[in-house]
Amino acid sequence: MSTLNNTPTSVINRTQWKRYDNKQSLMLWIGWLCFVALTVFAWQIMNKDTIWYFVTDSPNQLADISSRMWPPRWSYLESLWSPLWDTINIATLGTLLGIVLAFPVAFLAARNTTPSTTFIRPIALFIIAASRSINSLIWALLLVAIIGPGLLAGIIAIALRSIGFVAKLMYEAIEEVNVTQMSAIQSTGASPLQVLNYGILPQVMPSFIGTSLFRWDINIRESTVLGLVGAGGIGLKLQESMAMLAWPQVTVIFFAILVTVVFSEWLAAKARKAFI
Repeated sequence: MSTLNNTPTSVINRTQWKRYDNKQSLMLWIGWLCFVALTVFAWQIMNKDTIWYFVTDSPNQLADISSRMWPPRWSYLESLWSPLWDTINIATLGTLLGIVLAFPVAFLAARNTTPSTTFIRPIALFIIAASRSINSLIWALLLVAIIGPGLLAGIIAIALRSIGFVAKLMYEAIEEVNVTQMSAIQSTGASPLQVLNYGILPQVMPSFIGTSLFRWDINIRESTVLGLVGAGGIGLKLQESMAMLAWPQVTVIFFAILVTVVFSEWLAAKARKAFI
């Protein structure tokens, strides 16, 4: 204790701990300076065609539209039951179709279950990447042009988008299964199909069910806007009301969408507790 008390203050200051030395601190400041400069440059590029008069006038426009949206036209709710049911059908049937197609793709993409890591697995990974890289709204635009407007285009668009989401999470779960359980089943002389049925599926099914329910919850939200491009559902009513500037009807549609999404989240949570 006496030695520490007798230590000069200058020695203690020289031995203070620093997170970064002088060179690291300099490089950190240069990095932050480059980041700020890049952000300012990107901001200028993105907003070079922006008409700032409309931006500054947006509070007035918001107040004007809000005043037109209230009070809601609740009588319009009677004409929304059928489009809401179509929206739920689009999300549910599209999710089911996507799950059915994603199931084999996931096993073909997983390293421990694919028949060929040099040929089949890259094809499966390409399918997953292609599905995930294109939004369901873009799929709907393409499908409406191919097969025409209607619920079928929306169902297929939701399914094509769901394949990549479900298959990616599922094949990652397959690759992380307990190898000991698989080896124990193989040691009994079980066939590859039996190993799949008794060694892999019981381990990945909870993750698969949770992923499927989560995707269905997402698809409920996405299916509400597919009608904007002619793929059916409540989005079609939203497009019609906005085109006619019927803002009280738009308020009712927003309310119906909100209630549907909240109900889907509640139902998905109950289903997770029941199946997982």
